[in-house]
Amino acid sequence: MKPPRQALSIRGTSVISLALTENVPTVAIDEMLGRRIAWLHRLQLAGSLGILLRAKQQGMPVNLRLAMERMHRHGIWLSKALEAECLRLADE
Repeated sequence: MKPPRQALSIRGTSVISLALTENVPTVAIDEMLGRRIAWLHRLQLAGSLGILLRAKQQGMPVNLRLAMERMHRHGIWLSKALEAECLRLADE
């Protein structure tokens, strides 16, 4: 029996395609396969926490700790090191 093939989601495909077509240097992709493909195309990467952190640093009312708790409740896995670093940078 063959192992299942990994395929990039339609969202990831669309984001990368649009970025390459429109010369957008940074893409927001959380899925690992999408991030690898974007990296191969020399696109800069931002994930959900990176976007939220940038928004908070620009003065928007973002609670990163609450956002991470909601991500966990919806089954989104985040590394403890990434969480700690984001909270440190956000002064939370």
